[in-house]
Amino acid sequence: MCCDSSLYAYTPSKVAPILFLVAFLLSTLHHIYLNYRFKSWKVAGALPWGGSLFVAAFAVREASAFHPQNLDLFIASTVLLLLAPPVYALLNYVVLGRTLYYIPHLSPIYPGRAITTFVGLDVVIGIISANGGAKFADPDATPSELSTGRALRRASILLQLISFFLFVLLEAVFHRRCQKAGILAPKPTPEARQRARKVRRVLYLMYISSAIISSRHVFRVVDVWQGPQGYLHTHEWPLYIFDGLIMFVNALMLNIRHPMRYLPSDIKIYLSKDGTTERLGPGWDDSRSFLIGLIDPFDLLGLLLGRRRDKFWERDDEHPVVGQEDTLKPNKGDGIVAAV
Repeated sequence: MCCDSSLYAYTPSKVAPILFLVAFLLSTLHHIYLNYRFKSWKVAGALPWGGSLFVAAFAVREASAFHPQNLDLFIASTVLLLLAPPVYALLNYVVLGRTLYYIPHLSPIYPGRAITTFVGLDVVIGIISANGGAKFADPDATPSELSTGRALRRASILLQLISFFLFVLLEAVFHRRCQKAGILAPKPTPEARQRARKVRRVLYLMYISSAIISSRHVFRVVDVWQGPQGYLHTHEWPLYIFDGLIMFVNALMLNIRHPMRYLPSDIKIYLSKDGTTERLGPGWDDSRSFLIGLIDPFDLLGLLLGRRRDKFWERDDEHPVVGQEDTLKPNKGDGIVAAV
């Protein structure tokens, strides 16, 4: 402990926060550039958002290192470090959703619900985590409040692990379907090989990112279960490894392999069942209400009731090949006859 009034169980580093602040700042600025380049704010807006949270977290951590007795700085840095990593998980949800839009005939779930369901769960988990972290970090909290804070943090981290397990399971099911359908198999033309390569890279990106974020969650689980007297809580280096280094590796990987390098910007563009042809379809629309879709993302009720969804990908002749959109449009004479 750096001094009697310090809120830390060790002498906090004044150098490490600056290093990670600069690293995440550079990564975030590059992600902003990439989002402008690929026009991908809707898909990858979580990248500069998550990076900004890490920049703020380490900036506050630096201030807290110089004022280790300041309660507000201590709590703020703790909460920001709890909130930042799940934002990168949000990116994985959105990217998987966009991949399901791209290959709709193999999607186990309506793509939009893959996003809203997991994002909705993460919002709830984030609220629980922030409340638990604030109570747990407050040295003036009563034993009852500390117990409540510890319970909230444990619940939020376990829920996060369960949510992430379900997400990886969904991705694995989709990946297996792609393999069985030959989407990822060697293709006869350079264009088709490139599309198969892009799908593989997106899937591997999500697997690696999910593994990184999950390892950070495991670190937090152990930290919470050990309690304030545990090794992870009384030593600073694990925080910079799991909340700093590996999360920066995740951000850097996404700087180098931005997911929108591999996916079309228009969700109406889909890959035909032949695995080689990109077509411009009507898009996949879920007519159910948002609440019903959130509660029942797999449309189990629809299966029980025999409700059919529009399988537009089975009517390829109605949808033009990308780059040949004008070939299926009626000429002016056809339009006049139709009008008459």
